[in-house]
Amino acid sequence: MNYLSVENISKSFGDRVLFNNISFGIAKGQKLALVARNGTGKTSLLRILAGLDVPDEGTVTFRNQLKVSYLTQENTLPQLATVADCLTENTHISDALLNEKPHYELTEEEQTHLGKIKSVAGKLGVPFFHQKVNELSGGQQKRLALSKVLIDEADFIIMDEPTNHLDLDMIEWLESFLASTNITMLLVTHDRYFLDEICDEILELEDGKLYRHKGNYSYYLEKKAERDEMESANLQRSKNLFRTELDWMRKQPRARGTKSKSRIDAFHVLEEKTKKKNEQGNVALDINISRIGSKILEIHHISKSYGDLKLIDNFDYSLRKGEKIGIVGSNGAGKSTLLNIIMGKEPCDKGKIVMGETIVPGYFEQQSKNISDQKRVIEVIREIADFIPMSGGRKISASQLLERFLFDPSMHFQYVEKLSGGEKRRLYLLTVLMKNPNLLILDEPTNDLDIQTLSVLEDYLASFEGCVIIVTHDRFFMDRVADHIWAFEGDGKISVLNGNYYDYRQMLKEQKREQKKEAAAVVRTKPEETTANKKRKLSFKEKQEYEKLENDIMLLEEEKTMLEQQMGEAELTHEKLMEVSNRFQQVLHDIDAKTMRWMELAEIG
Repeated sequence: MNYLSVENISKSFGDRVLFNNISFGIAKGQKLALVARNGTGKTSLLRILAGLDVPDEGTVTFRNQLKVSYLTQENTLPQLATVADCLTENTHISDALLNEKPHYELTEEEQTHLGKIKSVAGKLGVPFFHQKVNELSGGQQKRLALSKVLIDEADFIIMDEPTNHLDLDMIEWLESFLASTNITMLLVTHDRYFLDEICDEILELEDGKLYRHKGNYSYYLEKKAERDEMESANLQRSKNLFRTELDWMRKQPRARGTKSKSRIDAFHVLEEKTKKKNEQGNVALDINISRIGSKILEIHHISKSYGDLKLIDNFDYSLRKGEKIGIVGSNGAGKSTLLNIIMGKEPCDKGKIVMGETIVPGYFEQQSKNISDQKRVIEVIREIADFIPMSGGRKISASQLLERFLFDPSMHFQYVEKLSGGEKRRLYLLTVLMKNPNLLILDEPTNDLDIQTLSVLEDYLASFEGCVIIVTHDRFFMDRVADHIWAFEGDGKISVLNGNYYDYRQMLKEQKREQKKEAAAVVRTKPEETTANKKRKLSFKEKQEYEKLENDIMLLEEEKTMLEQQMGEAELTHEKLMEVSNRFQQVLHDIDAKTMRWMELAEIG
């Protein structure tokens, strides 16, 4: 059953053609991904499909009565609405989310939907249901928007970078959730593991054309490599022919009027073709790095807390030459706080940071705070340097460097505000790298970058002779780059693992298997219940208490998760952080007390 038909659509902005005369269809149950370079029209195509924009030509047709949901990168949530109102239009369910005891009984269908809302919102760390949207941080609002799309139960969903602002556990849950449902969807994401697990077909937008690849992302890479190889051979033949034709065009200029007009026209077509292919290029990262000495970075027993919330407790580490550290942990665990302490942007409560005299750090923050939207692209680079040293002792100009980073000359004098999200991130990355750092500290550098740029950045970091400390939710990127893991495990504990992210996840799985074995052993050796307990049954009042405790514990666990998310948000004032921290400690106490009582009643019943 065909859900979507796209026929011969085109879209341009001025002289810039995003796509031309493309057609495709999506059938029920298909899961497709759209891949393309930043700025080539991915988001524009999604907006056209979602009905938020119109093509210059062609038609987009959805099956009648089809419910479509769209997760956009822009914030479209009603800012004065509550979280509960955003997640459901059913007033009964909304009231049940806001009140422990609603005034009326929910139907079985409403109870099922209520359970789904609580489950999805809890897994994605969505804050308290009574809060207003405008009280949430940017990351929390993104996760709320994603929760809404998943809960809406649309027939067809369109998602633009759904894994942004999710921690690794959330991404793996979302991956499992989407893989296990028969949902129909089209998504844009740079997460290659996600693409491999979820999608059964890849749409590639390149040079204004659309290529369709049956199979997952790994299969797409194979086919793309074959196509690139074929195009490279064709390009070489075109270049050889171009040189021959150019020589012919240059001969006997006075007699040019007698030359074959068709051959002259063919020469200009060939010239345009070879020129276009040469201009496309690839992101080039061969920037020089500063000399690095024996002392790099020493972290001496640092601790950091906010009130009773302990983020870092007595962490000690000495970075060795060439080490590449990946930092993992849930949102709010303290990952960005640690990076800020290392960079001297935030003080630690105890301990100290010692950086070697030869160290030139390059800090890529989550927010590109040092780039003004009102500056031109070339101005951003020239403020740092007019000429940039490259490997091998060479130097290139600011404009040449921009071209190597796929900013063609027509973009150099554009204002930054005109760039796409991915292009802004690429420009920000360039400003960090061109300062020749030998210690790179990268906080979520993969957000909004296209897959091609990510691949080149991975190759660059893998061969980077300096040191790298990186926070990222991109598992593929982490596996390619990191050789050590710092894992935030809660209550200030940071464990160190020699290996990459895959090794870390395997270690966690092994730990869970051991815990299950230990739990099973305890059950097997548990003494038989006494006769008194066998005869004893829960009273009616105790049954009510038991059921209420189950609900209370679930709500407290959800609140605990949400408080952890809040404490990790940079926007919190000190007063608000203290308030949230105090509530967090109270919630932990309540969970322990109610769990103990629940276990007592469970033993009886």
